[in-house]
Amino acid sequence: MLVLLRQGRLSKWFSGIGQEAISVGVVAATHPNDWLLPLHRNLGVFTGRGVPLDRLFRQLLGRADGFTAGRDRSFHFGTLEHRIVGMISHLGAMLPVADGLALAAQLRDERRVAVAFIGDGATSEGDVHEAMNLAAVWQLPVVFVVENNQFGLSTPTTEQYACADLADRAEGYGMPGALVDGNDVLAVRDAAGEATDRARRGSGPSLLECKTFRMRGHEEASSTEYVPAELVAAWADQDPIVRLERELDAHGGHGAPERDAIRRELQAHIDTLVADALAAPEPTSTTDDEVADVWAAPSPLRHTEPDIAHSAETMAAETMATETMTTEVRYLDAISDALRTAMRADDRVLLLGQDIAEYGGVFKVTAGFVEEFGKARVRNTPMSESATIGASLGLALDGFRPVVELQFGDFVTCGFNQIVNNLATTHYRWDASVPVVLRLPVGGGLGAGPFHSQSPEAWFCHVPGLKVVAPATPADAKGLLLSALEDGNPVLYLEHKFLYRNAVGDVPPGWHGEPIGTARVARPGRDATIITWSVGVSWALDAAAMVESEGASVEVVDLRSLRPWDVELVLESARRTGRVLVLHEAPLTGGFGGEVAATIAERAFADLDAPVTRVGGLDAPVPLAKQLEQAASARAGLPDALRALLAY
Repeated sequence: MLVLLRQGRLSKWFSGIGQEAISVGVVAATHPNDWLLPLHRNLGVFTGRGVPLDRLFRQLLGRADGFTAGRDRSFHFGTLEHRIVGMISHLGAMLPVADGLALAAQLRDERRVAVAFIGDGATSEGDVHEAMNLAAVWQLPVVFVVENNQFGLSTPTTEQYACADLADRAEGYGMPGALVDGNDVLAVRDAAGEATDRARRGSGPSLLECKTFRMRGHEEASSTEYVPAELVAAWADQDPIVRLERELDAHGGHGAPERDAIRRELQAHIDTLVADALAAPEPTSTTDDEVADVWAAPSPLRHTEPDIAHSAETMAAETMATETMTTEVRYLDAISDALRTAMRADDRVLLLGQDIAEYGGVFKVTAGFVEEFGKARVRNTPMSESATIGASLGLALDGFRPVVELQFGDFVTCGFNQIVNNLATTHYRWDASVPVVLRLPVGGGLGAGPFHSQSPEAWFCHVPGLKVVAPATPADAKGLLLSALEDGNPVLYLEHKFLYRNAVGDVPPGWHGEPIGTARVARPGRDATIITWSVGVSWALDAAAMVESEGASVEVVDLRSLRPWDVELVLESARRTGRVLVLHEAPLTGGFGGEVAATIAERAFADLDAPVTRVGGLDAPVPLAKQLEQAASARAGLPDALRALLAY
């Protein structure tokens, strides 16, 4: 790989020279069905797991038949067949994923372990702390392997952390920690074997700190001028391959002639593989294919028959909620009904979130769930949004259907990296489906102030690989949630807090799905169209009724789904009425309404009788006091804006 890099045939390489013993020793201690989550320099994980070298070289050289088809580089990929989940560049992010994979094994009572690698520098990342805490609290079968190579890129460990050894942190998390000579492959194997055996017995996670040294730069383009020459020389003498050869010579193992013969054989094999990989076709694609490959195919739930034990008192008490829906069904109850329906249909559906079990969640959406489904499937989490979302990715990769409740939608920022860089990219990069649903209680109107009233949809509608839905009615609250659970992709489900107990309506009984990406006409009209979603629908209907007495007929389109959104229905309505107002609760600047307005202006300009109008919230945090909140709300400016549009 170093030769190819110098020849300009390879764009980037992270050398593991001097650190090989860690990957090889750890893999030697695992079982084939254990999960491995490697980093840049863990080539030994892939070779140790028997990943076909021909395809691996094609991956490293960016060829069409590599694991990512040229979409990502080096080891930024996974292969579920070999139980490997590849990294993203945001270090620390994969440790919560390991928790989810370990939880999947625990839930199935399988004796499998997840092993996650992390470097010394990245141990300062928040995800690392959250993941280790979560693993310890849930006693998950995880082994955290810290490769302490003395430098985080160029910054020495003395400037990275203040403790003597990173293994000492384990005691604070409530797990065993061990210092390991990371350049002794046999010592690594033995320590990893003890930790994996412990995890397999159900005794929980461990932290291994493997002391080693990075002989090359962080990547080959990085210099090593900052490293004292005497330090390099000292560690060169401790090279793990040299040390193993000494062991072999001392104990009568493979001698130098045999080793040389093995090297020659491997070199010839590798030369052939490299030549074949270099001759392999470069990736080609079309814009349509690239966009299509962002999304996984639908992934229906099992729809199994209810458990017989569930059919006496429980079923009788629940009949009203699931079979005899009336016009008095609240938005909140429709969400609960959707979750209950899905959890009964498929035991792979499970809920994660803060205070969702015995307490029933802060809004009581999951009240009574733990009594029916048990704490294994209705799981209280620590206050660690990033770890919880990352764990949901691990669960999804191993076949579960996790639903994560963010206590308030505002707190989603604490898990932003996991959502936009991990959940959203996984399928596009290496073809793994990620059926995760994130429930976000959003919006204002309750006098809850700046940190409990935000409407964050625009942040996520910008991210390829995420779907975003925002129901406005109880029927859609149920239908869109059930569809989200069968979508096969990460879906952000924005449930509005004001609507919980203020929106009531008919809700179909039983299984009721509404297709994601399809809007509805909430009110037909001829003179103008209001396009909106979520709580904005009720505002729009009120405004349309207000101007009706003034002789105007206004159509209201409820998008329901923001990513993807129903462009054709919106354009049809815009062309027919000739006037369009786009309404949303979020601040006006940068709001998703700008995307809708721009699309209408581009594709229906000739049919418009007035410029597209946008109405959004004030470009300020949502204030606490009710009068201030009402003044800042998009609802306040809607009637005047609508009248101005009609009069244009």
